Amino acid sequence: MSVVKDAVVLITGASSGIGVEFARQMASRAKALVLVARRVDRLEQLKEELAREHGHLEVLVCGCDLTDREATRQMVSSVEQATGGIDVLVNNAGFGDLGVFDRADWGKTERMITLNVTSLTYLTHRLLPGMVSRRRGGILNLSSGFGLAFMPGFSVYIGTKHYVTGFTESLRLDLAGTGVTVTQVCPGPVRTEFVDTLGNFTGHDAPSFIQISAAHCARASIRALERGRALVVPGIVPRLLMLLNALSPRWLMRLVYTPVGRRLREAQVRSAKT
Repeated sequence: MSVVKDAVVLITGASSGIGVEFARQMASRAKALVLVARRVDRLEQLKEELAREHGHLEVLVCGCDLTDREATRQMVSSVEQATGGIDVLVNNAGFGDLGVFDRADWGKTERMITLNVTSLTYLTHRLLPGMVSRRRGGILNLSSGFGLAFMPGFSVYIGTKHYVTGFTESLRLDLAGTGVTVTQVCPGPVRTEFVDTLGNFTGHDAPSFIQISAAHCARASIRALERGRALVVPGIVPRLLMLLNALSPRWLMRLVYTPVGRRLREAQVRSAKT
């Protein structure tokens, strides 16, 4: 049975990137979409687009800062009242930061932990009991290839994604036999606005042959959810890199990344002086 067909789907981070593609690609099968993000103007534009192309679809726009717990609580309550319950939760919202940890801005760091970890967990905790009681539903969590690896320059972001990976794997086991599907996505670099929030001071980006489009990532993610898969790494090259990472001993990865960390620190110090 399709998880998305005739479902009420809530998508966080729906104003750009992969979130927009989730909405576009689920629209033909879902009964209703609940689009959640801070940028309401973008959500309204997406709603108009979806309404033109999918006359049957109900679209609910919810402007909400998910780092604000009370605002999130009120949003969930109003959505549940309006829809009768969420069948599929897509925890897509999140952001990262680039730089050595001791030079990071604490405000940004705290917001990242709140959004990537606490908000994802809170939404799941609020919406999951209804799915279990109906014995139907799906949780799709956007982790990262970094949720399966480590490297310098992303310590907190990687930490949040390791949480998402561990949480999702364990949650899937908790829900065995309930009729609720749990899937996590661990993409490599995706061509989205995500890079704009990193504060990239290096002047370099991921090689184009590693990157995939937001549409590709969303398509692979939805397919994995529908098939009941536990984990998907979209894209052939990222999958090969994740396999290589899994086969490499940690001591070797530390050896490789130690000089990278030194060069990154030097670049960040130089950037701060200019």
